[in-house]
Amino acid sequence: MAHGDTKKSLAALKRVEGQVRGIAKMVEDDRYCIDIVTQIAAARAALSRVEADLLRGHIGHCVHRAMKSGDSAEQARVVDELVQAFGRR
Repeated sequence: MAHGDTKKSLAALKRVEGQVRGIAKMVEDDRYCIDIVTQIAAARAALSRVEADLLRGHIGHCVHRAMKSGDSAEQARVVDELVQAFGRR
């Protein structure tokens, strides 16, 4: 992972962490259910953006490098990683 990408991802994850703490506080305060659900959706969307950025970087760097290497075992490995990652969604 490139240094700039690491900083960007960490900043986004810290924001999500704050969102989740805020959601927990909303639950503790017995806030309106739809407001809580709305905040959960926002946190999920933020995590999805981090995930997309990480996958974009992985494909642009690791997968690209494996495909250029000509090493069929390495190519199969990175393809399997992607398939597994998308299978967890």
